[in-house]
Amino acid sequence: MNRQDVLAFIQEEFDVTEERLWSNYPDYVVFRNKRNKKWFAIIMDVEKARLGLEGSGKVDIINLKCDPLLIGSLRCNQGYLPAYHMSKKSWISVLLDGSVREDELKSLICFSYELIEQAK
Repeated sequence: MNRQDVLAFIQEEFDVTEERLWSNYPDYVVFRNKRNKKWFAIIMDVEKARLGLEGSGKVDIINLKCDPLLIGSLRCNQGYLPAYHMSKKSWISVLLDGSVREDELKSLICFSYELIEQAK
């Protein structure tokens, strides 16, 4: 899935609208749970070097809330990175470059939403 696919999926699945909170980062998009206003997904374009990736230029990622026990095993797979600018203990970054299967990414987005839904 690419950025546009993910944006459409989140808006349709959870009936939430994107928020662009930072004028100096116009491509950073935040999604919040309607009930408790907590973030469950952040889509960003980040310099590859900041993520420890080879090459130059930017890559799209999504940060998702995740179970700490699951994060370690996910990071063993291609397309998963330590959370960029979030707690690496409870968030994970996923590349939006097609390296993660669509069904897997959708499941993780739904899981992130559920984890945030349960938060007070």
